[in-house]
Formats: sequence, structure tokens, C-alpha cells
Amino acid sequence: MMFTKMHGLGNNYILFDQLDNSENSLREEDYPELSRKISDVNFGIGSDGIILICTSEKADFKMRIFNEDGSEAKNCGNGLRCVAKFLYDHMYAATPDFTIETLGGIVGVHVDVGKNKTVEYITVDMGAPKLLKGMIPMRGDAFASAVNESYTFGEEAYKLTCLSMGNPHAIMFVDDVQEIPLEEVGPRLEHSRLFPERVNVGIVHVKNQVEMDYRVWERGSGITMACGTGACASVVAATLNDLVDQNQDILVHLPGGNLTVKWDEHGHVWMRGRASYICHGELGGFLNVEDLIG
Repeated sequence: MMFTKMHGLGNNYILFDQLDNSENSLREEDYPELSRKISDVNFGIGSDGIILICTSEKADFKMRIFNEDGSEAKNCGNGLRCVAKFLYDHMYAATPDFTIETLGGIVGVHVDVGKNKTVEYITVDMGAPKLLKGMIPMRGDAFASAVNESYTFGEEAYKLTCLSMGNPHAIMFVDDVQEIPLEEVGPRLEHSRLFPERVNVGIVHVKNQVEMDYRVWERGSGITMACGTGACASVVAATLNDLVDQNQDILVHLPGGNLTVKWDEHGHVWMRGRASYICHGELGGFLNVEDLIG
């Protein structure tokens, strides 16, 4: 099994090209365990999860994401940028504009090609955010939204703005993103009964009308260097709380780098950023696939 390791702002994944399934001997039930073991930094390759690049009946291509803990994710902004670069650089995508199917829906991508004819920047149409509790999902009135609502977890109360960008996010605003012990708050909120499908937890400081800081606890992976859907969710949440204006480019600073995000006047969220290769390899060279999946 050949693989490519890529990252988007430090959020890194092992990509498997399944557009040609002739060499794929894995069964559907093997993927969660494969992701858990291959993501292990000591006994595997080390990553935030794996991504399968597949054919699609609904879009030009399809991607499936399995987190570090083996759970399947609905969407991933950094993963989308990696997949888009891979598809164009490897000449699967014939034009700079194409679509990718995810569990969270179909997204459109545009790639900017540099002088060396490889992709430098990727712009992704992340679609419209889902703001109703029933669509996130979270407990409560299914037809109500959660904007700056106070919730108590144990002995601590947090004001959360919640929404879905194809996957659920709970955003809280602070004066300093380092002041919150994310390693404690993240799992507390992720596994709360409030979120039946768990949740990504974002900590945001709005610096001014066009700039914000962001840290994230991702469900299934823990603290990561970046989260593309989370950066998009933070801009939507800041707009809903009247901290920034809609339809303008917001520079989001993440631990792994920067993304530019805009929630436009038509309700769609646009994300622009880079993706990079780390290495290419073959599992059989140092890891036995049969051993990985037992």
C-alpha cells in the first residue's frame, strides 16, 4: 500500500489513493483499526488520522477521513486542501476547479498553480453553516440556535456559540487563547451529553475586525496544530456575536499557521490556505498491513 503524508498548517494526515482499487485488499471494517495504528507516532507513521481518496457518484472525487481514534469524520478543512493539492498535482483533476464529496456534503475547490505547475494555494467553498441545534446536532430545541449561551459542565460554566460546518463546533471567546486549559476543557465538552455526536472545541480571541487567534481540541484527535472547519466556524461565530462584520476576509491565526476565511453575503464560507507534502512511502516497507489490522 503506497501512501502520501501531507499537512495543512501542521494538521497532518496519511493519504491513500483509492481511485484505482486494484491494489486495495482492505475491508471496510479494517479502516478504523488501520487509522488507530498507523497514526501512532511510536509504532506507526504518526498522524492525526488517515484520508482515503475515492471515486464518487455525486462529485468529481470523494474523500473519507478517519481520526486518530478510528472514528470517521464528516469533514475536514485542512484535509480538503491536502486532497485538492494531491488531485491536481497528480493530474487527476483536469481543471483548477472541481468538487469533492465528504460525509458532510459536497464542496467546491479552486487551486492556484505556481510557476512550477504545482498547487500553492487552495480555496474551498465550505458551503453554508448549519446554525440550528438539531442540525449541529446538540440537545435542546432543534429549531433554535446557540449563540453565546451559557452551559455548565461539572462545576465550570462556559458561554458557547455552536454550529456545524459539516461537523459540529462549540466556540468560546476569550481575551487570551492560552488562558484556557484546552487539554481539560476539550475532552469535557467533546464527550458531554449536550453533543450526541461529540464536538470540536474552539477557543477564539478576536483581535480586531479582520484578525483573530484560534486554538482547537478536535474530537477524535485532541489538540491539533490547526482545524480548517474550526477556523471557518470561529469566523461565523464571531459574526453572529457582532465581533466582526460579514463578507470580509478574516485572517485566522492557528498554532500551525494562518488561514483566510470569509462568510459571504450569500451565506457561504470560503477558506483559503496552503497544503504541503511531508513524504511518500509504502507500508510494506516497514509496516506489515496484516499486522496493522490484526
